[in-house]
Amino acid sequence: MFDTETDVACAEVGAADVLAAQARLRPYLAATPLHYAERFGCWLKLENLQRTGSYKVRGAMNALLAARERGDTRPVIAASAGNHAQGLAWAGHRLCLPVITVMPRTAPQTKVAGVAHWGAAVRLHGDSYDEAKAFAVELAAQHDYRLLSAFDDPDVIAGQGTVGLELGELAPDVVLVPIGGGGLASGVALALKTQGVRIVGAQVEGVDAMARALRGDHSLRDAEATLADGVKVKEPGRLTRRILGGLLDDVVIVREAELRETLVRLALEEHVIAEGAGALALAAGRRVAGKRKCAVISGGNIDAVVLAQLLADVRPRAPRRPRRRF
Repeated sequence: MFDTETDVACAEVGAADVLAAQARLRPYLAATPLHYAERFGCWLKLENLQRTGSYKVRGAMNALLAARERGDTRPVIAASAGNHAQGLAWAGHRLCLPVITVMPRTAPQTKVAGVAHWGAAVRLHGDSYDEAKAFAVELAAQHDYRLLSAFDDPDVIAGQGTVGLELGELAPDVVLVPIGGGGLASGVALALKTQGVRIVGAQVEGVDAMARALRGDHSLRDAEATLADGVKVKEPGRLTRRILGGLLDDVVIVREAELRETLVRLALEEHVIAEGAGALALAAGRRVAGKRKCAVISGGNIDAVVLAQLLADVRPRAPRRPRRRF
């Protein structure tokens, strides 16, 4: 993570970095499968089946490996609503490197337990990602930890971009990506934009900091409550904002009701379990035309109680009465 705006302005990440990340990650992470959701008319990139249940492990592992190549062996600390922390914990476990994670007290217990399972130290602080982030910055300064952003870091962005490289064989004309801080969308755009692929971001109504920033509105607003806790970011990344300002084709703002419906339909019709942020790109895809479109299902770490409640709220449809033929 960068300490000043100057550091961000000087940072560079490009398609070559994404290719380098793919080479680093190959011994550790397998490519995730594609699934065609016929009822949605859309391909799904199933990052919910990735290690730790989310694409975030790609960026975390690439960042640790790249740092090791540079000789940086400091303990790593990160703020996360859950998936970045889990990915970093697993990467630290595999590489035998110390990891500290700061998570908001509101983080789903499923994700907190996942981080602890891989041996990372967990500090719960604040009621939002942004409060957890401020505390992580403070701890890093006190103890000389390496502060690793969940999205605003060149190595993290390059690692997330490997999702896009894996879509090469599909040859999509449009790829839909959920956006919180913008790391995944930035990496996928770097990987695919030169191939003429349209990159469309997805955000939730009231949790649309990146969309507003790209329109020139840099005011900070408290994010509204949402099922998509993984994209609940008050301030998007500076580096990611710069990348997406040049490469993103559009942003679709999804209503919370649309997101909930999509998540339930994914589970019942496609047998794909996604968390709120994981279903966001597909929800946006219902408004985007494309002959060969693909939505990134970014994660599947949904709290079991939340999923059970969503499914319990589904009202069964009454069977259709047969039409009389005479």
